[in-house]
Amino acid sequence: MRDVKERLTDDMGLPPAPGAEQHAALDLANSAPALPGGRFTDLLGTPQAANHWLTAHGLAPADAGLRETCAAQLRSLREHLRSLIAARVEGHTPPAGALNAVNDALTRAPAAALLQWSPERGPYRATAHPATQILEHALAALAADAADLLTGPDADRLTACGSAPCNRYLLRHGRRHWCSTRCGDRARAARAYARRTGRTEED
Repeated sequence: MRDVKERLTDDMGLPPAPGAEQHAALDLANSAPALPGGRFTDLLGTPQAANHWLTAHGLAPADAGLRETCAAQLRSLREHLRSLIAARVEGHTPPAGALNAVNDALTRAPAAALLQWSPERGPYRATAHPATQILEHALAALAADAADLLTGPDADRLTACGSAPCNRYLLRHGRRHWCSTRCGDRARAARAYARRTGRTEED
């Protein structure tokens, strides 16, 4: 995950949000960050970018050659994960479609170590991972990580970045509600401006 942190910082000046280095699913949910000035960037916007993201997370080889249909599936899972995380953070019932999508991804690749045989080794157990199923295994791994995040001890620490217009999620540490130093500085500057002018951020 060190490469992920360096890549994000180099590309956008944004380090991974707290918790995203431990949970690839959280980093996936944050892979289309909103930037000041109404700008957005999408780290999965092209097949090459999606391949790069998966490679940085150890989920695909650099030469996987993902196609647009693969990148679109990854972006779709991202939106479903964002819906589930938002529901958890806001205390709402998650959309059934998002739950179904994650469960579908969980079952796309075999998790059990199947019984195999070769002339050299004889019988042995291994998880099947044919090259044609790189994306299926990546989606299954991300869905499993999301399920662990949403049902594990870190779930209560999930929160949205408190600095508009940022749309990233993070794992809260203490009272920190910002995904980066930049967002924290922007939020403090906005509050200071509001105090000086008597305005709110919505004004």
